Amino acid sequence: MGDVLDVIVIGAGPTGLACGIEAVRAGMTLLILEKGCLVNSIYHYPANMTFFTTRERLEIGEIPFSSINLKPTRAEAMEYYRRVTDFYHLPIRYEEQVIGIAPLDEAFQVEAQSKSESRRTYRSRKVIIATGYYDRPNFLGIPGEDLSKVSHYATEGHAFYGRKVAVIGGANSAAITALDLYRHGAEVTLIYRGPELNKHIKYWIRPDIENRIKEKSIHAFFESHVTEITWDSICIRTGSGEHLKLENDFVFALTGYHPDVDLLRVAGVEVDPKSYCPICDPKTLESNVPGLYLAGVLISGRRTNEIFIENGRFHGKLIIDDIKQSSDGSQ
Repeated sequence: MGDVLDVIVIGAGPTGLACGIEAVRAGMTLLILEKGCLVNSIYHYPANMTFFTTRERLEIGEIPFSSINLKPTRAEAMEYYRRVTDFYHLPIRYEEQVIGIAPLDEAFQVEAQSKSESRRTYRSRKVIIATGYYDRPNFLGIPGEDLSKVSHYATEGHAFYGRKVAVIGGANSAAITALDLYRHGAEVTLIYRGPELNKHIKYWIRPDIENRIKEKSIHAFFESHVTEITWDSICIRTGSGEHLKLENDFVFALTGYHPDVDLLRVAGVEVDPKSYCPICDPKTLESNVPGLYLAGVLISGRRTNEIFIENGRFHGKLIIDDIKQSSDGSQ
C-alpha cells in the first residue's frame, strides 16, 4: 500500500485543485485522484462555451487568469488550470475512479479502479471529496430516453441545421442551447415543467430567449412534460391535460445533474435521500465521518445552483486550516 499520505483529494476539478494547492502550501503529502482528465467537467462542456462569470472569479492559488475576454472561454479555462497545476506541481493520477473509502488504523484506505480494471489502494490520514456532478444527469425516466437521438449534454448547433429539435428544461443551459440551435437553423421546441422560465437564467440571456419565444421563432410549452420519445416523434402532456405528438429528430434533455451520493454513502457519509445534501459542518466542511471532508457543489446536493467555481474555490482553505488545527491539537 505504500506510505500513509497526509491528504487524498478525490476530483481534479477547480475545487479539487484548490484543495490540493492549500495542502501543498501547508507542506502536506498529497495525491489527487481523478476518474477522467484534468478539469474533466469543463473539458466536456460545449467547445464554444463562454463562462457566465468573469475571469478573476475563476482564479485559484493566487495565480492570475489572463484572458482576452472579460468572460473567458472553455479553452482559456482549460489552459489556465493546466498552468496552475504545473506551477504547484500537483500530483494527480488520471483515469482512476475511487470505488471505496474506509477508515483503517487511524487513516483511510482508498481504493481506486482504472479503465483497464486494475485496482490500486492508497492510504491517507485525511480525505477530501470534491467530485462535482456534471457527469450524472437527472434522467426523465420515460420510454425512449435511452435512444441515441437523446443527449443530456449540449453540443454545437451546426449539426442540427434544418432539423426538428426539442430542448427539455428551462434554466440557463436549456435557454442557451435553444438559442444556439435557432441561430444555426434548427426548428426548436422548448418544453419546461414550470409555468415560466427558471428565475436563475442570466439577465443578459433572458430577454433574448423570451423575445424568441414571443415571436414564435422558438416554440415553447410550459407546465408540460415529455412522456415518450420515439425515433421520429415526442409525446407531450401539457398543463391543460392535452396530449400532443410532435415530429422530432433530436432531443436535448437538459434537466440538470446531481452529485455522486453513492460514493458518499460507501464512505459512511449520511446523505438526505430527497435533497442529496450530505451531513457537513459548514465551518470546517468535515462530514459526519471524522477526517473526511467535502468540497464544492457536492455539499449542496440537488441544489446545484448554490455552489459554483466562484465560491467552491475557497473551500480548500477552510478544510486545510481545520486539518492543520486538528493536527496541532493532537501533538
